[in-house]
Amino acid sequence: MSDINKLNGELRDDFGKGAARQARRAGKIPAVIYGHGAEPIHVLLPAQQTTLAVRTANALLTIEVDGEEHMALVKDVQRHALKMTVDHLDLLTVRRGEKVNVDVNIHVEGEVAAGAVFNLEHPQVSVEAEAVNLPENVVINVEGREAGENVLASDIQLPAGTTLLIDPETVIATVSIPVEVDLGEAAEGEATEAAEEAKEEESAE
Repeated sequence: MSDINKLNGELRDDFGKGAARQARRAGKIPAVIYGHGAEPIHVLLPAQQTTLAVRTANALLTIEVDGEEHMALVKDVQRHALKMTVDHLDLLTVRRGEKVNVDVNIHVEGEVAAGAVFNLEHPQVSVEAEAVNLPENVVINVEGREAGENVLASDIQLPAGTTLLIDPETVIATVSIPVEVDLGEAAEGEATEAAEEAKEEESAE
């Protein structure tokens, strides 16, 4: 369930790419807090603490700015393409008791029947839950599932207070028989195809 990370922020009054780069060099991450019809609040957050706080999806933050606290859900993390450092955050204001829609990962438990293979069609699903009680993931159990069986959204194990936001009949995972490829036959086929192409080229000349 969600842990609330507390960060101290400062108002940002200098904008543009140059100002953002300068802030990051100073160990700060630009962010914007929005929601509930209020004007967006542009802030700078401490880079090291913030980076640690947003390692998990749907992180919940309490940000103190000028003596006022803002509880916010991380909605988007923009990262540097090469360094993968956090460049910017979009934060959605939330309140205790309020329910929000988020995407959560699916955690798979159990083993399918011998000789069968398992394929996860949807690694994430959308759910509704209280902002201060968001699940880290939801669970499906594939123990003993035979080839030909499907795991549906209705099979997902949801924590108390969490509601699934997709059709219960959605196929989340499939169980099938593995496709065996004879490497010898495959190589022979490739050689035959290459020989035929060579003959066609000679004929064309």
